Amino acid sequence: MTWPALVILALCAYAMKAAGPLLLGDRTLSPRWNGLLGLVAVPLFGALILVQTITDGRHYVIDSRVAGVAVAAVAVWRRAPFVVVVVLAAATSAAVHAATG
Repeated sequence: MTWPALVILALCAYAMKAAGPLLLGDRTLSPRWNGLLGLVAVPLFGALILVQTITDGRHYVIDSRVAGVAVAAVAVWRRAPFVVVVVLAAATSAAVHAATG
């Protein structure tokens, strides 16, 4: 990705973030919409993690990243602290990468 494209995407992200308060003004969303919008972030973030883990450009790739994400998922499920999750994932990915060469 080029720098101009990155800057354009960042500007669009900020514009979309600013659009909410500008369009709604002093009004608030209903509790139903607030709950729904709160649920959107979780699957979106999960999809982003999945795409970044198993793809390389336009091709599917199963490599050491998958092992790292799997270990991180288990650590999160077991309610490990964030630092522990990151260290375990990085160590697992590095070990698998070194072993498969």
